[in-house]
Amino acid sequence: LDLSNCSLHSVPPGLAEATAAIVLDLTENPLTTLPNGSFLGFIHLQSLAVPLTLECPGGSDAWQDVTVDGSSRLCQGQRNPCNSSVGLAWPCPENSVCAPDGPGLVQCLCDNPFHGYKCLREGTFPMLLFGGILGTATVSLSLLLWGTQRRKAKTP
Repeated sequence: LDLSNCSLHSVPPGLAEATAAIVLDLTENPLTTLPNGSFLGFIHLQSLAVPLTLECPGGSDAWQDVTVDGSSRLCQGQRNPCNSSVGLAWPCPENSVCAPDGPGLVQCLCDNPFHGYKCLREGTFPMLLFGGILGTATVSLSLLLWGTQRRKAKTP
């Protein structure tokens, strides 16, 4: 994805839809900052060129190779922060695993069959029970309202 020399003063909002990008060029733009989360979901990004005034997103630890070439900084080889030897592995709650979510970003995904807040609930959502109670309540309330309100309806 070549966005070089596009006179960008900030990261375009549509960039979030380009998470499948492997190579991204933002050089020769008057960018001042890269907001946190600008590259959320960019797990396939392997080469990123930014103006020299900016650092690589996630810092130099998020990339295997950071080089300066003229007026640009080239960030290559996105590292997996979950199995990094730079620091401790990312602390995910019990019953979950760490997964990369962009340069220097991680997410914790629940192991099967756990779900919910901090992956504390086990099993699946009780759809049949929920649907049964909701359906019964809806039909009962509808019949009650139909029975009490039909006498107020005018007949022609």
